[in-house]
Order: sequence, then structure tokens, then C-alpha cells
Amino acid sequence: MKRLINLSPTPPLKLALALIPFVLIVILYMSGSEARLAENASDKLLPAFSQMGDAIQRLAFEPSKRTGDYVFWQDTASSLYRLGLGVGVAAMFGLLIGMLTGSIPMFSAAASPLLTVVSLVPPLALLPILFIVFGLGELSKIVLIAVGIAPFIARDLQGRTREIPEEQLIKAQTLGANSSQIIMRVILPQLFPRLIDSVRLSLGPAWLFLIAAEAIASTDGLGYRIFLVRRYLSMDIILPYVAWIALISFVMDWGLRQCNRRLFPWYLPGNK
Repeated sequence: MKRLINLSPTPPLKLALALIPFVLIVILYMSGSEARLAENASDKLLPAFSQMGDAIQRLAFEPSKRTGDYVFWQDTASSLYRLGLGVGVAAMFGLLIGMLTGSIPMFSAAASPLLTVVSLVPPLALLPILFIVFGLGELSKIVLIAVGIAPFIARDLQGRTREIPEEQLIKAQTLGANSSQIIMRVILPQLFPRLIDSVRLSLGPAWLFLIAAEAIASTDGLGYRIFLVRRYLSMDIILPYVAWIALISFVMDWGLRQCNRRLFPWYLPGNK
């Protein structure tokens, strides 16, 4: 008899097991929504799916009377623009700092304590400072995302750099490689798949910082719209927007995993 720890589901069973929690959530929501609407047809806490569909139909496929834009898609484009730039900047700086602190002891001695301290500062506590320094425009939102996740990426890549077998570095030096050649040709290629994994794990916090910044100082974006309509208790808009953010995040995570799997097949964590 196989132990439970050694049992692996077949692909169809794996799909079925993955869908079960979502089906249960939908059933529970529909039951709660029907019960509340039966007591009060004007209840806004748990709107019916038809009400949410009507709201998204209005926002996504009918131009705004004030601006002429399709609000849903304009919010999505604005948020993805900010998120993409913020995550891109964070990945670049995280890779650079993590690689240098992990491979150069002198640089690590100088920068690692600062990196540790910065990573422990709550990024949202810096939001007022960023608004004062960079203003209420796009730059402050992008900087918040970058400052929020770059230390995590840097520390993760620092640890991965230090995990590289010392034998590889010794062999490279024996063959005459200098420090820059070792970093660029031995260390850097091994950090790329870990960088993709770090970015995947940073997507959740990145969305959090983006939504917080948009809620405070923005005129469009998914976070802005959610906090704008909350004053009217418009759950028929808030819930679809939250589900849309979750779907976008899932697609981004899946895309990064596929990228890791195809570009770096030798990297086992990327093949999970």
C-alpha cells in the first residue's frame, strides 16, 4: 500500500482537485447572495452574478459619458503600465545588488547591512515621503513598487549566489577568468531563473503597493476604481475588479513559470 506522501494525482484528477475549492466558493457565494437578496432585494453586500455582469458590461463596453473612455480597460491598462515598470525596475536593481553582495565579499560587507535594514522598513510607511519627494504623478507609484519588492529580490538572489558551488568559481579562476568574467559568465546565467521565480513571488506585494498608491493619489487604475466606488457600497463593481486582478496575477504567474521552464529547463524549481 502506497503512503499518502508518495501518491501523485493524474492530470485529470489534478485538474479536478484544483477546481473543487473554486466551485465550493461559487456555491457558497450564490447561496449567501440568494439568501440576502430574498430578504432585501436592494442588498448590496452580496450582489447576484447578473448584477455584476451588468456593471462590468457598463464599464467595459460602454464609453464613459464624461471622458469617452472605456473605464474598465483604461483602468486595466494604467495599472499594468505602473506594475510593469515598477516590477521591471525592481528586478533590475534586485539582480544587480543581489549578485554583487553575493559574489564580492567587500561589497557585501558594505551593502548587506543596509540592504537588511531597508528590507525591514514597511514600504507603505514610505508612501507619504514618496508623494512629497516625487509628487502625486506616476513616478511615486512606480518607485513605491520598486522600493517595496527590490529588497526581497536582492536578498533572494544574494542567497542564491552564495549557494553556487565554490568548485565552479575555483575552476573558472584556474582557467584564467577574472572577477568580472566569473560574475558575467558563471554567476549571472545561474541567477536568471531564480530572478524569474523571485519576480513571481513578488507579484502579490507589488499589486498591494500599486493598489494602495492608486487609492490615495490617482485618477484611474484598478485600485483607484475599487476605492472610488466603495463609498457607494458598489460591491457589484468591487468584486469583479478583485476577481480581474486575481486573474491577471494568475496569468502573469503562469507566464513566468512557462518562461522559466522553456528558457532554463535545467533549473528544477522552474519545472515544478
